[in-house]
Amino acid sequence: MDERPVIELRDVWVSYGPVPALEGINLAVRSNDFLGIIGPNGGGKSTLLKVILGLVVTDSGSVSVLGETPERGRHRVGYVSQRPIFDREFPASVWDVALMGRSGQKGLLRKYDGTDRAAAEAALARVGMLQFRHKQIGQLSGGEQQRAFIARALVSEPAILLLDEPLASIDPTMQTDFYEVLQELRRHLTILMVSHDVGAVSVHVDTIACLNRRLFHHGAVELTPQLLEATYQCPVQLITHGQVPHRVLKEH
Repeated sequence: MDERPVIELRDVWVSYGPVPALEGINLAVRSNDFLGIIGPNGGGKSTLLKVILGLVVTDSGSVSVLGETPERGRHRVGYVSQRPIFDREFPASVWDVALMGRSGQKGLLRKYDGTDRAAAEAALARVGMLQFRHKQIGQLSGGEQQRAFIARALVSEPAILLLDEPLASIDPTMQTDFYEVLQELRRHLTILMVSHDVGAVSVHVDTIACLNRRLFHHGAVELTPQLLEATYQCPVQLITHGQVPHRVLKEH
């Protein structure tokens, strides 16, 4: 059995001009792990995902994705960006959006075939959106839209799924259903999810990475006030209510 990490970063440094974004990052993610990445705005979370995708060039260090460079490995990585921007009036159906995920494999001006349509149907079924296939994307709720965008990422049959703030546009009452979808997907995928929802993430993921340019923690989801204060650089109060832990950041 191959125990090598599916994603590995070794002493990775990234800067935007004179501004540091990532400092000495060492990170190893195993197959079928569900990793939650938390940290403040501007802490480098989105940059980390783009490094894994090969969209941001590192200043130094090494990055391996599925045993290859990010540029060579990203065809097996699905990505849902933070708050996808689109024209809500554009006449694209959920089916159209899902099929767009096959365009990278088809090339320009090539028509979708039966294999593409079967992949789109399977992806929509996996996220519980097949019954909405003919609905215009702008008519969906935030949670339904995110499921459609995840289906678009799944049609290329990736081994890794990267999610950048996928819960930002989802009503809190619908987030439990969304996490159930992710729990089903992680049976066959490795998932990395950026989120500001510290409490919810600590309940649903396997491991947590606390990132604020530097990696303050990568491992168990048991977080201490001291660790969170080091990551967010502000006072943190931890409280619990029933079975679900809630974390409140004071003066932040």
